[in-house]
Amino acid sequence: MTVPAELLERARAARSITVLTGAGMSAESGVPTFRDVQTGLWAKYDPMTLATPEAWREDPALVWAWYQRRCAMLLAVQPNAGHRALADWGQKADVRIVTQNVDDLHERAGSSGVVHVHGSLRTPRCDTCWTVHTVEVVEPDSERVQPSSCECGGLVRPGVVWFGEALPEDAWNAAADAAASCDLMLVVGTSSIVYPAAGLPRIAMEFGVFVAEINPERTDLSRAVDVHWESTAATGLPRLLEAI
Repeated sequence: MTVPAELLERARAARSITVLTGAGMSAESGVPTFRDVQTGLWAKYDPMTLATPEAWREDPALVWAWYQRRCAMLLAVQPNAGHRALADWGQKADVRIVTQNVDDLHERAGSSGVVHVHGSLRTPRCDTCWTVHTVEVVEPDSERVQPSSCECGGLVRPGVVWFGEALPEDAWNAAADAAASCDLMLVVGTSSIVYPAAGLPRIAMEFGVFVAEINPERTDLSRAVDVHWESTAATGLPRLLEAI
């Protein structure tokens, strides 16, 4: 598989690169989807009803157990070649990663300063004072596990953005700045339909940034980008780094 010539030229010349990653980035690692979690004790629950502030207020023990299961399943998978390529690239160039994923595979591959616009499963926080907590991941053996309490009296909740919640302001501002101030933006493994994150490539384009999409399928963004490369993350990113 040959790297598109214009993408390679831009990548070699870029002083700063921003990479926006989506579900396709982690799919090749076997990261469990909502459906994967809905087995055994949780088969009777609709995952869409567990990922909401309302569900947390109504039954925090149920929601916490479900997310503990997701975290346990995440620990069983490893970063793929695409994650590792970005981490290696970041050792040689100014590579900023903005991800829509709530896993920590970028960090486990060696990338630092990753911006999680949808939060992260590995950074649970207090539902009252928002303090981040470190919590041991334990595979639940029942459908309810009481979450820990914070010093302020609140409960420690999953660190992800639930349906109906706004994106974290600091993460969004960092993502928008990364999109506007880079020389090259790669959009990797995202369907480009989940807003506001899907609007980040448009921000880059408004500032004259060269935008390339790496995705095995065409998306709503494909016609607007400078280059669409039909490749998966785990295949294309190592090839690009090797060619550079």
